[in-house]
This record gives sequence, structure tokens and C-alpha cells, in this order.
Amino acid sequence: GSELGNWALGHWTEEGFDLFENFPDLASALWAAEERRLVPHQFPNHHIPVPEHYLSEDAAVAVETRAVMAWMDKNPFVLGANLQGGEKLVSFPFDTARPSPPTPAAAPRPLDYEDEHPELQETPDHAVFRWLAISYASAHLTMTETFRGGCHTQDVTDAMGIVQGAKWHPRAGSMNDFSYLHTNCLELSIYLGCDKFPHESELQQEWENNKESLLTFMEQVRTGTRPQLPRLSHTVPLIPFLTQIHRGIKGVVTDQQGEPIANATIVVGGINHNVRTASGGDYWRILNPGEYRVSARAEGYNPSVKTCHVLYDIGATQCNFVLSRSNWKRIREIMAMNGNRPIRRVVPGRPMTPRERLRLRMRL
Repeated sequence: GSELGNWALGHWTEEGFDLFENFPDLASALWAAEERRLVPHQFPNHHIPVPEHYLSEDAAVAVETRAVMAWMDKNPFVLGANLQGGEKLVSFPFDTARPSPPTPAAAPRPLDYEDEHPELQETPDHAVFRWLAISYASAHLTMTETFRGGCHTQDVTDAMGIVQGAKWHPRAGSMNDFSYLHTNCLELSIYLGCDKFPHESELQQEWENNKESLLTFMEQVRTGTRPQLPRLSHTVPLIPFLTQIHRGIKGVVTDQQGEPIANATIVVGGINHNVRTASGGDYWRILNPGEYRVSARAEGYNPSVKTCHVLYDIGATQCNFVLSRSNWKRIREIMAMNGNRPIRRVVPGRPMTPRERLRLRMRL
């Protein structure tokens, strides 16, 4: 019970790690690259690699964090949620607050000026994240009843039971931000209730409060009959979903011979965040209803573009792509043989030097 449990009890591991905030801060790296105009040509807007220093053996990274990161890299999760306590709301990325641009030296500083003015930075999938969060909060028996305020302070959710993490509790290196920027997975934090240590007699009501919400959340990526859920337990930190999506587009990217193309990039027009195909060439992309211009791109292939319609009906829209091989890969190989310098044109009637003749023979 709460009267016997300190508020911080169980928040950190025995080694002193807060596992939720133990992931690499990829959001700050992305924003720094955006300011230098390196995105997306030199710095990706998705599947951002983990910094090398983070992977070193002496890095301050929990073994549990490393295991979860390896699990995410192995499985192409589409939707996820981590369950927490002490509040009653759904939080979605970004959890990291973007620092405000520096004030020009000549400009006068306000009286309440601080060195850093963090500002909210919405993800390119902000509308989708809001829908996913609302799908949980609205089905919860009490999460949207915020007329009494929040659990411990005033209501921060605007009476909706949802909030962007950076607006409520800014922090870098969260699991939600990492999932979004390093994998295909859209992940949220679900705070199940105000009491972190409910008594045994209260567990059944806590389960009833959250059961319909869990089912509704799962239905965003599932079709068919409802699954049987296990009993709610604090030992279940994650809910990963690999099955077919309920809202958005899905499909397979293949070559002209029908062979699947892994790690192909799926680009949705107007959303500056891409996803990749899995090992079987299949992909899933959660989207709100609307018309989207979608393209599939892969190294060594010509891109393919088509219009995909996401309807209000149940089920995702099938959007397959067939890519033809490109000559650019061979052209890059020839240019690399020449040191990536322009290939000198042979002028008719002028005898070639032995060096030019050797280079021409090598190219041919």
C-alpha cells in the first residue's frame, strides 16, 4: 500500500538506473543536424544510429536497456506502450524539449530571462500520436475525468487525459523518443493510475479501469476477434504489437522478379519521418484517414511513387511497390575507380597517352 511504499521505491534499478530515461538522446542529435541543414540527405530522419560511445562496454547503460534495444532491432514493432504509475494520463513523444535558439547579443534580454528556454517540438506524426493516446484515454473509465485536477497537481491534459511528454515532464533519452527515432515503432507511456502501490483489494477495479483501454489500444494494430489478455501486472513493462495494422497502409516492396527488398525506405509525403521494410520486404505505417503520396526507395533501384488512400473503414490500405534496378550503382562504381573525379572525354583525332589508354581499358 501507499502508506508503506516510498514514492521512489522501484523507480531505479539496484544499479541506480532509471530504465525509461536510459536510452540514447537521438532527438537532440536530429535537431542539431536540422539546424545544419543535413536532414535528410546526410543525416536520416528515421532509424538514427546509436552513437558509438553509447555502445562501449564502459558506458553508463543498464543491461536491461541493452537487451530491450537489441529486442527492438530484431523485431519490427509497429506500436508499443510502456506501463507506469503515479499519474493517470497517456504521454506521447517528444519527451525531449528542444532548446530555444540563442538570443542575439544585441537584443535586450527580458527580466525573467534564463540561459535556456526549452520549447515544444512536435513529431512529424503528432496527429497520429494524439489519436493513439486518445484511443486509450477515452476508453478508460476515469482518465478523462479531470475536473478535480490531476493526481498531484492541476490538470495538465486539458481535460483529455493525454499530454505531450515535453510539455508535462521534459526529459532526454526516453524510451518513447528512442523507439520513434531508431525503429518503426510508435510508442507511448501509459500511466495507469494515481496510486503506485494499490492494495490487493483495489487491483480488480484497476484492471476494470484499464481493460477496455488496453483492448482499444491493441485494436489500432489488430483485426479480427479480441485476444484474451493476461491479468494486469507490474511485471509486464511492454506491450509490443507485430500484427496487421488497423489504421494506415501496409504492403510489400519487391523487385521485378518478385524478390522482397529489405530495408527499403517508405516515404509519406508531408510527414518528415520514414519507415523501413522488414526482412521480408513488408512494411506497416500507421496513418490517419486521408490521401497520401507514398514512395518506396532502395539502394540500387529506381524509386516508385503512388497515391494511397486511407479510409475510415476497418483495416489498412494495401499499398505494394515493385522497384526496377537502377544503373546508378554501376555509375558510382565507375566514378569511384576514377577517384570520384569527372571522367575525361576522349577527343577524336588526338592520340591518347599510355596513362589515358590504361584508364580507358580499366573502365571498359
